[in-house]
Amino acid sequence: MRLRQTILLIFAVTAMVLGILRGELIDIFRKAALICLECIGIG
Repeated sequence: MRLRQTILLIFAVTAMVLGILRGELIDIFRKAALICLECIGIG
């Protein structure tokens, strides 16, 4: 069980780092801000 958790953690961190290196972090923040603004009725 512990090995599975470690493997999943390594996979998740690797996926996040690859996404950041590809420049997807800015897109995620932009979409999150848009959703937030729509939620409160401004966007």
